[in-house]
Amino acid sequence: MQIDHDVKLDYSDVLLIPNRSTLTSRSEVDLTINIFDQKIVPVIAANMDGVGTFEMAREMGKLGMMVALTKHYSLEDLVDFYTQNFEYSKYTMYSLGTSLKDREKFVEFNKQMEEVDKSGPSFVCVDVANGYTRYFEDYLTEFAETFPQYVLVAGNVVTPEQTDRLIECGVNIVKIGLGPGSVCTTRKVAGVGCPQFSAVHDCAIAAHDAGGLIIADGGITCPGDAAKAFGAGADMIMLGGYLAGHDEGGGVRGIGILNNTVEFYGMASKEAQDAHNGGIAAYRASEGKIVRVPYRGAVQDTLSDLMGGIRSACTYIGAESISEMHRKARFVRVNRQLNNVFGS
Repeated sequence: MQIDHDVKLDYSDVLLIPNRSTLTSRSEVDLTINIFDQKIVPVIAANMDGVGTFEMAREMGKLGMMVALTKHYSLEDLVDFYTQNFEYSKYTMYSLGTSLKDREKFVEFNKQMEEVDKSGPSFVCVDVANGYTRYFEDYLTEFAETFPQYVLVAGNVVTPEQTDRLIECGVNIVKIGLGPGSVCTTRKVAGVGCPQFSAVHDCAIAAHDAGGLIIADGGITCPGDAAKAFGAGADMIMLGGYLAGHDEGGGVRGIGILNNTVEFYGMASKEAQDAHNGGIAAYRASEGKIVRVPYRGAVQDTLSDLMGGIRSACTYIGAESISEMHRKARFVRVNRQLNNVFGS
């Protein structure tokens, strides 16, 4: 047995410390980054039912933001989307797992994209719950060698050592996060994970030293958390529950008194496994839950609030862009970050 006695922190355990700024307006903050010869706003909708949809990709693509599509779209629907929405394809990640079925579908997808003059995605996300298996490493190594034309995103992990290992396997961008998501129960079911702020900070150092990048995936509940993630070293952030409940997610609305709510569940939940895999295998346990979130209408206002908060954080800490946030960020550890006398 080994115990790491160093304190690990979540977003709620820290606050950014303000610093002198030369900016005269929040509007001067540059929200874009240049990543693999592509200019984007580094915000990604997670590859979850009700979030990683074609409709979300079109809406977020208009703003230069990205969407990781859910793995469960059919080959025909994927080909149709990428060929009919070329202007958004570079902002839309193709997602797959490590099953033979997923691999065969991607091989055929790649073939069809090549036949239509490369209208497909720039980014491909290989997404599994446990990024620590030898099988996963071997899969990524072979994938990177076979399809070098794509920016390879993979995860999830929470330790610097495995972040470095995945980059050695050919991954360009590593997804960081085990259990911080609003509908993930891995920490409860398996007792595994790491507080997200510290995981992002530690893994960002390892990734940048190795020539890679990271995505902070999960645990962002408000614009301030997003700012802290960028300050901690995240190159991009991924949002699941934060974007649930919007029109573009196409979730199931309630009836009667639940009319203003939308069903949302984790992709390792029983509900997701029932929907896509015919149920949970006997040797597995559900590591997600189903909830009803408030119906929130169009996603535009939520995204505007998010980016407004990040702009504000930049002006407080003296950063002229998202790219500068990590260099300019200083944090203080706190026992309480909010006064909740009138609610949160």
